[in-house]
Amino acid sequence: MPCIVVVGLQWGDEGKGKIVDILAEKSDAVVRFNGGSNAGHTVVVNNTKYVFHLIPSGALHGKKLIIGNGVVVDPIQLYNEIEFLKKNGINVDLHISERAHVVLPHHKFLDSSLDTKHGLKIGTTRRGIGPAYSDKMSRRYGLRMREYVESNFRNILKKIVRGKISILRLYGFKKSFEKYLDEVYSEYSFYAKELKKYVSNTTYLLNKLIDENKTILFEGAQGTLLDIDHGTYPYVTSSNTIAGAACTGSGISPKKIDKIIGVFKAYVTRVGLGPLPTEIRDEKIADRIRSIGSEFGATTGRPRRIGWLDLVALKYAEKINHTDFLAITKIDVLGGIDRIKICVKYVLNGEDTEIFPSILENIEPRYIELKGWRELSREEWREIASSGYGTLPREIIKYIECIEEILEKPIKIISIGPSREETIFRQI
Repeated sequence: MPCIVVVGLQWGDEGKGKIVDILAEKSDAVVRFNGGSNAGHTVVVNNTKYVFHLIPSGALHGKKLIIGNGVVVDPIQLYNEIEFLKKNGINVDLHISERAHVVLPHHKFLDSSLDTKHGLKIGTTRRGIGPAYSDKMSRRYGLRMREYVESNFRNILKKIVRGKISILRLYGFKKSFEKYLDEVYSEYSFYAKELKKYVSNTTYLLNKLIDENKTILFEGAQGTLLDIDHGTYPYVTSSNTIAGAACTGSGISPKKIDKIIGVFKAYVTRVGLGPLPTEIRDEKIADRIRSIGSEFGATTGRPRRIGWLDLVALKYAEKINHTDFLAITKIDVLGGIDRIKICVKYVLNGEDTEIFPSILENIEPRYIELKGWRELSREEWREIASSGYGTLPREIIKYIECIEEILEKPIKIISIGPSREETIFRQI
C-alpha cells in the first residue's frame, strides 16, 4: 500500500487540510512532519469547522496520528487540541516522536521581540517556531520530547534557561533566572505528565507500518514558497516544507514514497510580509475574494493578501516536488468576476522569463486573461460535485485546462467548496 505526501505549492493556506481529511478516510495513519503550531489546517464536516495546528487533519476519521521528529511541539497547544477532540467524542490514537523538539515560553518571547523591536520584521506568527528551530540547530539549548517528559526535566530546563537568560536580557526580558525557571517548570510539568503516554519512537512505528503494507498519508504544513531553502527568503518559515521533508521529518526512506500530491488555490494568498508578484491592486476585487474565500489566517486571524494565480511560481514549486498530480481548491470563490488573470511569465531587467528568481522585488508579472464564470449558489456547487467534472461551467473547464497545459501536470482533485462533499475527483 502507498505512502502519499500532500504538500502545498504556494505560500501556505492552499486547502491541504481538506484534501488530507478526504484522503485520510482510506489511510491507516496520518503524519505531520514539519512546522509547528504556526500551521492552521481547516476541515469542515457537517457545517462544523475544525482547525488543527499540530494534530494531523486525519484526526476526524479516528486514524493513527503521528507527529514526526521534524515538528516543533507546543505542549499547551497540543494538549488543548487533544482535549477538544476528546470532548467531541473523537478517539485520539496519537504518537509523538521522542525526537521532536519542544517550544518553550522564551521561544515565543524571542519570536515576538525580534519581529517587533529588533532585527528584520518578517511577519512571523509569533508562536516561537523560528527560535525553537534555532535552538535545535544550535545543539545547545534544544529540548526534545523524550527529555521533556522524563523525570530529569527540571535539571535539563535549568541548564537551558541558564544558557539563554543572558541572550533574553538583550531583548528586554525582565524576569529573574529563578522566577522564570520556576514558572516554566510549574506550568510545563503538568503538560509533560499528560503527554508522556503519547511519546514514542515514531520512526520505528512508521517503518513497521510500511512493512505491514499500511497506507500512510504525510501532511505537509505551510507551502513550498515558504520553504527555508527554496522559498522567498527571508520571508519564509523555519523548516523545509517540500515533499522531501516528509522523509527527514519522519524517518523514512525516499524510496518508500509512492505518490506526491500538490495542492494549490485558484488564486494566491499570502499572510504578512514578503513579495507577492501578482498581488491584486484593485481593492474591490481583492476584498471580494477575501470575503467570499474567508481569507483570514487560521493561526493569526490576519487578513491574507490576495493575488492572481501565478503559474511561474507554481511551476517552480511543482518541479521541486515533482508531483504525480495536482489538486486545485477554492475555484468557486472566483465566481462572479468578469475577467480572470493568470500570470504566465515575468519581466526581469526588461526581458521575459519563465524562471522563478531568488529575488522577486524587481520582477513584473505578465498575464493572460480568461473569461470568468457566474457566481453559483452552494446548492448549485453541490449539484455539480455530485454530477461530475463535465457539469462544471465551461469557463472553469477552460481555466483548468489552461493551467494543466502550462504546468504539464493533470489536475485530478477539484475542490468547489469547504465541505468534503463539495469535491470532484477526476480520472484522466
